[in-house]
Amino acid sequence: MTKLEKQKQDDMQETSLSPTMRMHLWLETGDGVIFGMGRLMLLREIERMGSLKAAASQLGMSYRGAWGKIKKTEEVLGTPLISRENCRRSGASLTPFAHDLIMQFEQWFREVEDFALLSSRRYLPFVPGKFVEAPPSAKNTLE
Repeated sequence: MTKLEKQKQDDMQETSLSPTMRMHLWLETGDGVIFGMGRLMLLREIERMGSLKAAASQLGMSYRGAWGKIKKTEEVLGTPLISRENCRRSGASLTPFAHDLIMQFEQWFREVEDFALLSSRRYLPFVPGKFVEAPPSAKNTLE
């Protein structure tokens, strides 16, 4: 261990600072965002509520805004994310592709986050912790 590494280790032990690492990770083209946590959350809500309109409302979005985000991603990826049942504004479910995209994006996000946490130990004079989101039941009681 070098003298600089030893000093850094000593400094880390002396600090009481314990920040939480937060990350924003998304994919985009020159035309804008294709996929990220916002779209992932929207798809999760569509899956939970069975409706694009209800999902948008739950997330504080307009139906038009939510539909635009889904449509943009579908156009860029060349495949549908939701299938519409019944009428235009309600009755939606996720396609198998959307389910796979959610699972793969979440796995990728976890791997990037784990790498960032691990490498932060080499560069920062403190050790950040992983962000843990409050469960939905706890969120509802805070609102």
